[in-house]
This record gives sequence, C-alpha cells and structure tokens, in this order.
Amino acid sequence: MSSEKQSNQKAWFLVAPVFLMLAFTTIIPLMTVVNYSVQDILGPSQRVFVGWEWFIDVIHSEELHGAFGRQLLFSLVSLMIEIPLGIFIARFLPTKGAGVSISLVILAMPLLIPYNVVGTIWQILARSDIGLLGATIQHLGIDFNYAANPFDAWLTLMLLEVWHWLPLVILLVYSGLRSIPHSYYQAAYIDRATDWDIFRFIELPKLKNVLVIALMLRFMDSFMIYTEPFVLTGGGPGNTTTFLSQYLTRLAVGQFDLGIASAFSLIYFLIILLVCFIFYNLIMNSPDEHKKDANPH
Repeated sequence: MSSEKQSNQKAWFLVAPVFLMLAFTTIIPLMTVVNYSVQDILGPSQRVFVGWEWFIDVIHSEELHGAFGRQLLFSLVSLMIEIPLGIFIARFLPTKGAGVSISLVILAMPLLIPYNVVGTIWQILARSDIGLLGATIQHLGIDFNYAANPFDAWLTLMLLEVWHWLPLVILLVYSGLRSIPHSYYQAAYIDRATDWDIFRFIELPKLKNVLVIALMLRFMDSFMIYTEPFVLTGGGPGNTTTFLSQYLTRLAVGQFDLGIASAFSLIYFLIILLVCFIFYNLIMNSPDEHKKDANPH
C-alpha cells in the first residue's frame, strides 16, 4: 500500500508542469479579464469598481445583438454544409493503395495555410477583374462584387470557410470510418443491406463520437472567426460581415474600452461553452435508430 501511495504521489510531479503552464496561459489571463470587467479604468492607477454595469451595457447593446445574429447564422450555415458534405466525401475516399496517402495529403493542404494567407488568396480569387472566381462569374453575366454587395460578401466568405475547414471534417470522419470493424460490413452484405442501411445503422451510430468532436471543433472555430473576414471584407460592406470577434477587437483595441471589452469577452466565452454543451448533450443523449427499430415498444 505504501509503495502504491508513493508512486501516486510521484505522478503529481509529472502533472505539475501542465498545471503551471495552464495557470499562466489560461487561468491568470482569465482572472485579469474578470478583474477588468467589474472596473472602470480611468488611468494607470485610477480604477473605480462598477460591478455589473459593463455586463448590462453589453447585453443591451444593439450592435452586439446584430453581431451575435450574424455570427450564429454564419456558424450554423457552415456546419450544415461542412458536416453532411464531409461525411459524403469521406465515404467515397479510397481505402487501399497509393490513392489513400495522395488523397489525404491533398485534402490536408488547406489546413496548413495560415489564416491571413487564406483571406488574401480568396481576396484575389474573388476579384471581378483578375480573380478566377470573380472574373468567371462576371463572364457568365452575373454582377459579382463582394466588396459592395452583402450577399456576394457572405457567399465568398462562406466558400472560403468551407474550402479551408471542410478537409478537417473529412479527415475526422474518414478516420472514424476506418475504425469500424470489417465484420460489420460482412454481416450487412450477408443480410443484403442497402448502402443507405449500412450508413444509417452501422456507420452513423459508430461515427457519433467523431461527429461530436467535429461539430464542436468546427462550431468553436467558426464562432471565433476573425482573420479571414478581416482580410477579405474588413467587416463590410457596412457591418454585414462584422462578427463577434471583430466587434470585440473594436472595443478593446480601437476604442480601448477595456472594461466593456472584458465583460463582452466573458459573455462571448460563456456563449461558446453553452452552445457546445447543448450540442454535446443533444447528440450524445439521442437514441440510436437501430435500437428504436429493434425494440419499437
């Protein structure tokens, strides 16, 4: 017993660096933000405690409501495109031979490009004078201008988002499909199951955990998007592509309202946690379809 306790105590020395790093990178900055969110900073040494005042101002801000609506719509649309499309493409990727490595490497290439470079690439690509996408649309007789038309700006930004992050969903789903034992497919073929039956009763239930990871990762990334719309449209035209992260940057850097910005960042953080919690519980607590059909009563 004493040797077991001693070994367990020694294990804390291995975990301690992780906790120290977490404290310096997460907990201490978070406490600083909490401190700023309840104070009005008048100068380097002049601060006034204001309590919940900044939180109330943020919650009643119409500009925040607009940014939140645009952000939520953007995240939901991107998820509705990337998750089904990622599953569809992953199911048709090669599983044997040299095509596996070639296809996976090609798919992973957009993920290696920095965010600001992605925005610059699509900024040039969507230009109606020299860009391949913009010039092609113009030649089709469609007036396309992402810098002046809100719909064109949203369309370009959504294409950018899907092109950049769809490979992540494909790779996650592909790894989940490859982990399904081949015996499941053999039993399905013996029972003369259709391709839809295989997907519905075998692949989709087995992909539940993978889809939860993909959904939560993509929601958090899309809900915190900043660099791509900043480079591509600058938040315009008007405020049509101004999302929560850009609104927060404007408060903290542009206007230097650290109190309001800190309160807003905490609300922003809680919104992401709440939505991810809802997504996780909805997916993990949903009953499997094959269990329903097996026991209809």
